[in-house]
Amino acid sequence: MRQSRVRGPQARESVPGAREKDGAGAAEKTAKDAGKDTGPEAGQDGKSGKAGESGKAAKSGQDATAGQDGRAGEGSGAGAPPGRRARAARIARWAALCLAVLVLGTSAAGYFYYQHLNGNLKKDLLNLGDKRLDRSAANAEGQRPLNILLLGSDSRNTAENVALGGAREDAGRKPLADVQMLVHVSADRSNMSVISVPRDTRVTIPKCTDPDDGTVYKETNRQIINTSLMNGGPGCTVAAWEELTGIPIDHFMMIDFSGVVNMADAVGGVPVCVDNNVYDKLSGLRLEKGTHNVKGQQALQWLRTRHGFEDGSDIGRTHAQHMYMNAMVRQLKSGTKLTDPDKLTDLAEAATKALTVDKDLGSVKKLYDLADDIKRVPSDRITMTTMPWASDPWDPDAHVIPKPGDAEKLFSLVRSDIALDGKDKKKDDKGAAPSVPASPKGSIAVTVFNGTGTATQPVVTGRGAEIAAALVKQGFTKAISDSSPRAQADTTLSYAKTSQRADAQALAKALGLPERAVRMSTAVDGLTLVIGGDWRAGTTYPKGDDASGDDKGTKPATGEKTGTGDKSGAGEKSAAGEKTGKPGDDDRTQGTQGDDKPKKEADNKAPESADPLNGSDTSACMKVNSLNRF
Repeated sequence: MRQSRVRGPQARESVPGAREKDGAGAAEKTAKDAGKDTGPEAGQDGKSGKAGESGKAAKSGQDATAGQDGRAGEGSGAGAPPGRRARAARIARWAALCLAVLVLGTSAAGYFYYQHLNGNLKKDLLNLGDKRLDRSAANAEGQRPLNILLLGSDSRNTAENVALGGAREDAGRKPLADVQMLVHVSADRSNMSVISVPRDTRVTIPKCTDPDDGTVYKETNRQIINTSLMNGGPGCTVAAWEELTGIPIDHFMMIDFSGVVNMADAVGGVPVCVDNNVYDKLSGLRLEKGTHNVKGQQALQWLRTRHGFEDGSDIGRTHAQHMYMNAMVRQLKSGTKLTDPDKLTDLAEAATKALTVDKDLGSVKKLYDLADDIKRVPSDRITMTTMPWASDPWDPDAHVIPKPGDAEKLFSLVRSDIALDGKDKKKDDKGAAPSVPASPKGSIAVTVFNGTGTATQPVVTGRGAEIAAALVKQGFTKAISDSSPRAQADTTLSYAKTSQRADAQALAKALGLPERAVRMSTAVDGLTLVIGGDWRAGTTYPKGDDASGDDKGTKPATGEKTGTGDKSGAGEKSAAGEKTGKPGDDDRTQGTQGDDKPKKEADNKAPESADPLNGSDTSACMKVNSLNRF
């Protein structure tokens, strides 16, 4: 289409039918005849057809002789013999047909290339578990947050991946999800939060069914999270994340070794920094102190390095991945690498060939729309974090578990769509007086749903009816329960209109609900109370941090080890011969001050134990493990 526009006015001087000499009798034509006979040849001065449209006479001295004032005569075909006029008309029709074919051909080429890119994408089911959390509720403007799980697979199912990943003996085994990041884009697209979970985190992996062969994998709490990919594919990892965090996952995107290499090449490399010379024999990464633009295989080495950074555990690797991802986002947002159409094509090819996505995200248009959403987020409102962790009592030298308190706080902030940088404005005019007073209790209608049957815990039967009955006893006689299944981690009280805010606050006060549980949402018609997994007993909302009740810290009766041995990353030996994967310092926990007292955190900000990194921070530099320097 771009060529067609260029060829418009500039090419009309050579349009077929523009002649050097006109036919006889042109001087005898009247103004009326000139207007009628003006055809494709007319308007060679760039005003196509204007001679006929003007209704003015073509002057005999000008129209009789072609080429005067540098143009073909505006009525050049007017006095031509019938045969010549017919030939000119045929030529004009031929030209129009050629142009149409060119336009349609270009459109078809674009369509077929679009379909080609769609065909590059590999697709899989989003969630393979038996239970799935409800989608995040829409806010007052009808916007919903987006939660996308990014997975890095260590698959060695191709010769290229074997060459890049080594471990040829693993070529036949199912892949592990060695990189796992949840990207949360706020409902208003003003900020983005990223949570990494170290691959060596022991979690509950729910029951999953392989969609390809029907194999059923039983629920287990004895494995680390990267093994979830083996249980039927990325949909089982999604189920494990929903179980761990209580955050509903909207989409996933998975990439393998070769995909990382190709993507890094397509964007022209990504700047990273090390505070000392580093050489990790296992990943192959070798860099001198300072900043480097890594791409291709070196980018993959950076993302896979664990022994070379910090304490040699998977925690340091997540920090290196955050630095890389931040830098790549800044590269793409700046557009400096994407001004060349060829590079854009390379990026499109690399991205679509590299990705496996859920079926709802399985088109180039949907990926583009997603990227456009993310592009709107300013770099300084992007926060990268690592799940706060503690040493796993079952295997303290190799595995970690979510740190009590801090990990749940991080997950809760994301579930509530609160930015991890602490810069969010107060939502819904929190604390402001309602515009109208609350209605009498007996006239406040509310529907109560039982949402306790989450991915994390089984449903508490009759919970919605129990709370509705408690409200009726308090005078809210229009409280009713609805047995439609719901599933969400947090209890929420939603209202549809600002005029209902006071009524919602009255209900919240009666039940002891915190202010954060009350929200305006376009997803409801009236007052709607969903009892979440955080309120499984009693008729008054529990105060303080809710104990999760899981047994992540309980040693199994059999005393057996967790994980999958060396293939899952546990039990690897470093160059110095000592076991790596050690979570951290002597106290095996994060986020403490010198006096061992926990750091106090703002309620609306990620805990320091999550090691938050701002997306605009270009000063970050990876600390090199002293055992891996040269």
